[in-house]
Amino acid sequence: MNLERLPNEEKLSLCRKYYLGGFAFLPFLWLVNVVWFFREAFIKPAYTEQLQIKTYVKRSALGLLLWVAVLTTWITIFQHYRAEWGEVGDYLSFTIPLGIP
Repeated sequence: MNLERLPNEEKLSLCRKYYLGGFAFLPFLWLVNVVWFFREAFIKPAYTEQLQIKTYVKRSALGLLLWVAVLTTWITIFQHYRAEWGEVGDYLSFTIPLGIP
């Protein structure tokens, strides 16, 4: 999609949709929002909708960082303690590793 062809109102609407979509446990939308709209928010000359786009981009980046931190923490804890959790750890595993933990 070429953002250069969209009017500013459409850019704001699209940015807002991606921002709100990230709250549906889709943090990838926040990543897309930050990558696509970073230039519009911080590099382009000022226009009316830019302040709102900038807010959505900043919040998307913050939400993405929070998701990455939470997911990294969960993966680290799970990898470290899965064997100690016994049967519960096995139920949470997609594949059960063979051998002695």
